[in-house]
Amino acid sequence: MSLIVQKEDAHRLIDQLPMDATWDDLMQQLYVREAIERGLEDSRAGRTLEVAEVRKKYGLAE
Repeated sequence: MSLIVQKEDAHRLIDQLPMDATWDDLMQQLYVREAIERGLEDSRAGRTLEVAEVRKKYGLAE
């Protein structure tokens, strides 16, 4: 599953980086942006779990 990147969004993201940003900085921002977009897509599609379900699945305390 690949999200479509809008050139304007990519330009805006790059423009927000500091002048001394590295390729690693850019890649980190791209990764974070993609993770957020995928999460929002999952949420809109109803592919979410309640916190209590996740805690139970992994044996975590309430």
